[in-house]
Amino acid sequence: MPSGSDWFSSEFRAQYDKQHDAIGRFNLAIFGKTGVGKSTLINAIFGEEVAATGIGAPVTKDSRIYIDRIGHLGIVDTQGMEVGKDDREILSELDKAIKAMRKQPLSDQIHLAWFCVRGMDRRFEEAEADFVRRLDKLGLPVIMVLTQVPMRDGQYHPDAVTLAEHIRSMGLPIVDGRPFLTNAKPDPFTQTSVHGLHEVLDASFRVAPEGVELALTAAQTIDQKRKAWAAQRDIVMAAGSAATAAAVPIPFSDAAMLVPIQLGLMARIAHIYKIRIERAALMAVATTTAATQGGRAAFTGLLKMVPGAGSVAGGVIGAAVASSFTFALGQAWLVVCQRMAGGQLLTQSGAVDTNAVRDAFLQEFGKRMAPIRRK
Repeated sequence: MPSGSDWFSSEFRAQYDKQHDAIGRFNLAIFGKTGVGKSTLINAIFGEEVAATGIGAPVTKDSRIYIDRIGHLGIVDTQGMEVGKDDREILSELDKAIKAMRKQPLSDQIHLAWFCVRGMDRRFEEAEADFVRRLDKLGLPVIMVLTQVPMRDGQYHPDAVTLAEHIRSMGLPIVDGRPFLTNAKPDPFTQTSVHGLHEVLDASFRVAPEGVELALTAAQTIDQKRKAWAAQRDIVMAAGSAATAAAVPIPFSDAAMLVPIQLGLMARIAHIYKIRIERAALMAVATTTAATQGGRAAFTGLLKMVPGAGSVAGGVIGAAVASSFTFALGQAWLVVCQRMAGGQLLTQSGAVDTNAVRDAFLQEFGKRMAPIRRK
């Protein structure tokens, strides 16, 4: 018979895998000549670990179009081919890949293209314009990004502005009809800070398919408000599901029926904040370590963990209590995930500080449980 913590960890891992599949993957194709800063741009928006990944599997048989799969993000890589030298081959391979992918689930399709041009190059070749037009004909929304653009006192470098205006005047089929001026890495020499990344991300959300919005939310790391909004939406939905499940009052002894709802919520929020399974499972166990005995631990155990919570009248869980409890649990877990994603709640060696996780969770959980405690 597995211990309570082993059971809980196993159930959480199962929900984590389930939510991974439910959220899916956002697949981005990024193009531009060598040296324009594609990897720097990707790392700045999606996280430092992206550039270190290896080549994924080819998307079609004998294809030279690959997708690196990194959590909820896929990066299309034209292995061995370079924009500016192998345009015809790249577009031919991409055409075959897109046609094959249309028969696949949405998470296996290419959703969007970024075309990068160095902002200080002072030129935009007709071959590049033709490449963009061909991407559009393949059915890919194209966001044009000018990279490494210096800015001082809120003003872009005049050469980059001139290049952007030239590209705009060409009437290319790009998102918003204009390039986005960016700098993805601080440059102390020119005193240029990071800028323009949120605008590129916002444009990506506008034109990406609706079904990959949550995957893109989870993959990106620069818009914390969007992550919080997605998590809050899931908390409200889970609270509603818990109320429905408890519409007929549930005895404490049968509270296990609420556990999948609550663990699914916790796993989903962990995905939104890019917390990997090993760390997320430790955090989940830590939040309920004092009451992990069977399926009812996630509900009745946590009630007992709040000083003064007492018991619900008659030992029965009704819809209102189930909903309020699930909402409180979700809010407390959200705070823990936000702090963990921010580099807090760790020991000096970088391991999960389970005591700090549990204390942070219970502090927030106790605040949220106050209405139930009063009742």
